[in-house]
Amino acid sequence: MKIEHLALNVEDPLKMARWYVEHLGFIVKRRVMAAPWAHFLADDSGTIMLEIYGNRDVPLPDYRTMHPGSLHLALVSADVSADVARLTAAGAKPDGEIQNMPNGDSMTFLRDPWGLTLQLVKRGEPMI
Repeated sequence: MKIEHLALNVEDPLKMARWYVEHLGFIVKRRVMAAPWAHFLADDSGTIMLEIYGNRDVPLPDYRTMHPGSLHLALVSADVSADVARLTAAGAKPDGEIQNMPNGDSMTFLRDPWGLTLQLVKRGEPMI
C-alpha cells in the first residue's frame, strides 16, 4: 500500500491551502470550490498529498491545543533556521527551539497560522 493523502478538517480551508501553496511549496492537484472546499495539495515530490477541507458536519479538531507529539506535519528543510525566519514572517509561530541532534539531525516545531504543528527537519542522513 502507498499513502495517497492525509485529510485535515480545518476552519478555513481556502486560506490555509493558499498559505501552504505560497509558503510551503505545495501544488494544488484538485480542488472543490464549494463546501467542504476540499483542496488536495501535493508536496514537491508529487507523491504525497494533504487534503485540506472544512466539513462542518463533524467536530473540528482544535489543532492549537494539540501537543506536537500528538500530531505534526514533518517537512524536509534544507536550512531550518532560514525556513523558521521565512515562515514566521509569513504568520507561523515558533513552538520551541531548534534542536541539533548528535546524529546530525536538526529540527524544530512551528504552528501554522491555524495552529497545526509543522516540524521542520534536516536529517544528517536523509531518510527519503
